[in-house]
Amino acid sequence: MLGFLQRPVVVTADINLNVVALTVVGLLSRLWRLAYPRAVVFDEVYYGQYLSFYMKRIFFLDGSGPPFGHMLLALGGYLGGFDGNFLWNRIGAEYSSNVPVWSLRLLPALAGALSVPMAYQIIRELGFSHCAATGAALLMLIENALITQSRLMLLESLLIFFNLLAVLSYLKFCNSQKHRPFSASWCFWLVLTGVACSCAVGIKYMGAFTYLLVLGVAAVHAWLLIGDRTLSNVGAAVEGGLRPGVRVLCHLLARAVALLAVPVLVYLLFFYVHLVLLCRSGPHDQIMSSAFQASLEGGLARITQGQPLEVAYGSQVTLKNVFGKPVPCWLHSHQNTYPVIYENGRGSSHQQQVTCYPFKDVNNWWIVKDPGRHQLVVSSPPRPVRHGDVVQLVHGMTTRFLNTHDVAAPLSPHSQEVSCYVDYNISMPAQNLWRLDIVNRESDAGVWKTILSQVRFVHVNTSAVLKLSGAHLPDWGFRQLEVVGEKLARGYHESAVWNVEEHRYGKSQEQKERELELHSPTQMDVSRNLSFMARFSELQWRMLTVRSDDSEHKYSSTPLDWVTLETNIAYWLHPRTSAQIHLLGNVVIWASASLATLAYVLLFLWYLLRRRRHICDLPEDSWLRWVLAGALCAGGWAVNYLPFFMVEKTLFLYHYLPALAFQILLLPVVLEHVSHHLCRSQLQRSLFHALVVAWFASACHVSNMLRPLTYGDRSLSPSELRALRWKDSWDILIRKH
Repeated sequence: MLGFLQRPVVVTADINLNVVALTVVGLLSRLWRLAYPRAVVFDEVYYGQYLSFYMKRIFFLDGSGPPFGHMLLALGGYLGGFDGNFLWNRIGAEYSSNVPVWSLRLLPALAGALSVPMAYQIIRELGFSHCAATGAALLMLIENALITQSRLMLLESLLIFFNLLAVLSYLKFCNSQKHRPFSASWCFWLVLTGVACSCAVGIKYMGAFTYLLVLGVAAVHAWLLIGDRTLSNVGAAVEGGLRPGVRVLCHLLARAVALLAVPVLVYLLFFYVHLVLLCRSGPHDQIMSSAFQASLEGGLARITQGQPLEVAYGSQVTLKNVFGKPVPCWLHSHQNTYPVIYENGRGSSHQQQVTCYPFKDVNNWWIVKDPGRHQLVVSSPPRPVRHGDVVQLVHGMTTRFLNTHDVAAPLSPHSQEVSCYVDYNISMPAQNLWRLDIVNRESDAGVWKTILSQVRFVHVNTSAVLKLSGAHLPDWGFRQLEVVGEKLARGYHESAVWNVEEHRYGKSQEQKERELELHSPTQMDVSRNLSFMARFSELQWRMLTVRSDDSEHKYSSTPLDWVTLETNIAYWLHPRTSAQIHLLGNVVIWASASLATLAYVLLFLWYLLRRRRHICDLPEDSWLRWVLAGALCAGGWAVNYLPFFMVEKTLFLYHYLPALAFQILLLPVVLEHVSHHLCRSQLQRSLFHALVVAWFASACHVSNMLRPLTYGDRSLSPSELRALRWKDSWDILIRKH
């Protein structure tokens, strides 16, 4: 029984030395002197601010993409012991001694290094030779722009890594499908495909393009699987005894779970961790709703904690506009009245001004009054206000009623003026009844709740709804924001939705006592929490809709500039010497990759036309390899490049790098295809191989020439810099001739 102890335990493993060597040189190229320069380089000034927020657990909002990439950078800072105390205020600022520069740049560098052997594996999984796979890996290794971007605290190398991981995992899954469906490795690679796709989307939204590409290829394969009557019975432990229809259904269900459900769950997990980490109030709070702000420690939570939950008749409230544009603001009034005559000669009601004010102020307080009662205090027990109830809103400091009537608004003549009613004893009666409309209620008997309820106020007499127009009033209105009454027929809009942010139960009927009460903090203690899904939904929507700074930048460029490499970015300049780092691509590789893409498209169309005429130039297995390589490599380039022609925001050269990575994979595929299928004789093949060797040597030479701009470790004179930027050199050459 113990005979197995008499024999040694032997473990055998197949080690691909090509992969090992490529991994080692990839690590050397990306990790060598990684902490140099010890200064803020280009967009490190942008990502570093968010990294410090993570270290201090302060909430922030970045509209450029989901939080996974930021969290990976923050993980590097955490591993290095960074405390977040550094002022990221300018490019070129020297890092202080408490900033672990090497650790902050480590994960992007590792991602860039591992992309090298991953390129090798992808080409091998596509069925091409070791030579083609090694060529793809070496091109990824020596491409200067990829080296530069991966050696800094930036996100593009992480995005490229997960893009390639998604493609590699799917290819390994497809190859497992041929031999061992439903095996452990089959399940692992399928699930990893979904996880990698979700990680790519979680780093930048443009990762969704690669995800859609993988989904498209998987959908085509699933469609072919449905019609496959010779579906293998390998893996009988799982599939044995199942009828063919049930077996196909299991395959489709597994793909749906791994490629649809798993990515969604992983994506939600990113936000869950993000929101758990960022639990404290910060400078970006005001763009979020009151409910979201109240869920954070400090800030609004400190003010609103302990407020009564249900708004009752006699409640004192501040009303914040949910839309909050151009800036977050609160319904406000003050003693000043509208001018009798506006600048354009149009008359007004000369009533008390009602505006939306972007700062906390005692004049933001309003009292919810029952029209049928005189009292301005909360009864015992409190009588809650419900959806559909008619209320009056009394301005706390002036005790005048919120009013609107058929008088044109100051800056929006198509809408009604909103005011606090002043009785001038003329024929303009008060119209101050408002019907409460809770837009996010759970039932028609819903109670108006502090922070949580989003409400509209519909004017009873005119059916106008209280709305923020967003226009700034002139100096007579202190540049505050205009509030108007707009007809419901114009439809729903967030600018007509309000929520109670601060709330207390009124206790004083006398005006002077009430004014003192409005200045005092609340004392009641009622807790409430916003669910994760509610916080996720709001944060995701804000990320997608927040407007970023689209101003022109001296290094911005267009998608056409990227392909021709007519642009570069000066990332860093040494303050005392002329050493500098530029994002500058290897012109030989970029031009060759573009030509290879064009060649692939032309060859594919040629073969497709001839196959339509039943002329098969390629064996079926070679044709399927050729099509799959094009779908993933040429398709990967297209989906990561062409959408930028429809993007209106400021673009830079680094936006092209994910597309370039796929183009580089396609280049050795096209070269091997030409060698094996288009070179008819041995002499042609030998000449072609000699040209490829010469071309690769020139790419290596250019990469070595650009090394000073890639690593920034050598001083350069202005003439040397112009000589290294190929477009400048080309322009000088043209002028000379």
